[in-house]
Amino acid sequence: MNLITLDFETYYDKEFSLSKITTEEYIRSDKFEVIGLAVKVNDGETEWASGSREELREWLRQFDFKNSVTLAHNAMFDGAILNWHFGIRPFFWLDTLCMARALHGVEVSGSLAKLVEAYELGAKGTEVVNALGKHRADFSDEELSRYGDYCINDVELTYKLYNIMQQKRAFPKKELHLINLTLKMFIEPVLHLDKRLLGEHLRNVLARKEELLTQIDTDTVTLMSNPKFAAMLETYGVKPPMKISLTTGKETLALAKGDEGFKALAEHPDVRVQALVAARLGMKSTLEETRTHRFIGIADRGALPVPIKYYAAHTGRFGGDDKVNLQNLPSRGNDANKLKKAIIAPEGYTIIEADSAQIEARVLAWFAGQQDLIDAFANKKDVYKKMASAIYGKPEEEITKEERFVGKTTILGCGYGMGAAKFQAQLKTMGVELDIDESRRIVRVYRETNQDVVRLWAQAHTALAKIVNNEPWDIGREGVVEIMHRFNAIQLPNKLLMYYTDLSFTEGEKGPEYTYKTRQGRTKIYGGKVIENLCQALARCIIAEQMLHISQKVRVVLTVHDSIVCVVKDAHAAVAQEFIEEMMRTAPRWAQGLPLDCESGMGKSYGDC
Repeated sequence: MNLITLDFETYYDKEFSLSKITTEEYIRSDKFEVIGLAVKVNDGETEWASGSREELREWLRQFDFKNSVTLAHNAMFDGAILNWHFGIRPFFWLDTLCMARALHGVEVSGSLAKLVEAYELGAKGTEVVNALGKHRADFSDEELSRYGDYCINDVELTYKLYNIMQQKRAFPKKELHLINLTLKMFIEPVLHLDKRLLGEHLRNVLARKEELLTQIDTDTVTLMSNPKFAAMLETYGVKPPMKISLTTGKETLALAKGDEGFKALAEHPDVRVQALVAARLGMKSTLEETRTHRFIGIADRGALPVPIKYYAAHTGRFGGDDKVNLQNLPSRGNDANKLKKAIIAPEGYTIIEADSAQIEARVLAWFAGQQDLIDAFANKKDVYKKMASAIYGKPEEEITKEERFVGKTTILGCGYGMGAAKFQAQLKTMGVELDIDESRRIVRVYRETNQDVVRLWAQAHTALAKIVNNEPWDIGREGVVEIMHRFNAIQLPNKLLMYYTDLSFTEGEKGPEYTYKTRQGRTKIYGGKVIENLCQALARCIIAEQMLHISQKVRVVLTVHDSIVCVVKDAHAAVAQEFIEEMMRTAPRWAQGLPLDCESGMGKSYGDC
């Protein structure tokens, strides 16, 4: 197939730009205008074209997009323009921005300017700065020619960058298919929105928010004091976010406007926490209100483009994008679920959601070689009752509902080295009160019952020292991951790296304490945390492979954490559900012996699944 590289240049001004509004709103706006675009076929000469929409549509007809692979830097943007304005849907999408995130880690800038500088490919121009506030008709012939040269240069740089990433860095083929799949969720939208239900939900959110903000606004001192604000978070069952101070090197509260932990609280499922954060920032709207408004706007403009950020996290997991975080939709209570219920299938189609059951707990048991737990999962035993039986010293058939819940929380919470105090706090947020001695006892029982898991934490902690000292070492089940000393990283089964950039240690009271470099400063890392990272990364690798297998027969439209959401014709729904479940119970070749399972549901709305 041919490789077509392209780049669009569009009108923008101080208020109408991607820094002010979402990609979807920008491209679908009445103010949107294409100034021009550049196209390169294979290694041929790059061509620039400018004109009216009709003239550009006619010019684009010469390229065989339908049977070509199309490349861009930030293809979500260029692809949406190509489809939404010109009705062109390439066979396959490639994106150097996505590839860069996977190759270099999410802590490194993925801008075209930074990447071409790092790879010494040349320099990205600055002509776009001079285009601020200028429509196509405002350009002189000379100005438009210079803008064309700027766009041509971007295409040439993107093409060179792709070839280096693909050939010299050997970007994994499966991950290219995954990039294409996630991009098309946005570029070729399928899902719709129920505007009536969204309006009803918005009225409820506004009423609840006004009541909460009235209460919160009465105590400005509490809002602005870090310790008092942290204490208020704890009354809602939320552990205040922490960070390593750049000044002292010690842990401190992360409650500044730019702190990632604090910003994450704006997306907390408890609207009271959202309102608290909004009040501290001097805002008058919660995330839930803003997102519902945004959904209503999308409903007015068309179908719902699903913005999924490929390789969004340190572990490679997907993330929300374009200020519409579908990875964090509220699900508690009937009112909260209305946002999910407002996401609906097109006429004649059904939504199927399949959720990988306990995937991290299963991966942890398998990766650690905890055979009794592996067998319990494989034989579909109730592992939560099994844990509760060990905790309370009585047969599984006598375990109560409340005791099983503690067993469940223990299995899902203690697998990465959680201590008694944190375990106690976690249970408290779920309405279970335990004294610290009982919490210590339960944590001790977990560790005595799962000694292979405990050994895995120690193995991972030793690995940190081995990375620093450039010494060979293995972690977990043989042949699954590999330490890559040269990059301060661990190679995953998909051949991508999980980085611990600038990993170093200081001597603490209990031995070496390790940190690594992130955009937010130095982050503490230890054996249990490494295993948490690895289990999440391995779960992501599994879900990714399953998505690709499923997409060969069924349209995948969304992935949220460990679930896959598909849209199928009503008549095919039952057969498709069976196929999806089969795929999600199938382990990849590199994970033989890993017992997987899933739960699925279907309905006319996402909230019905």
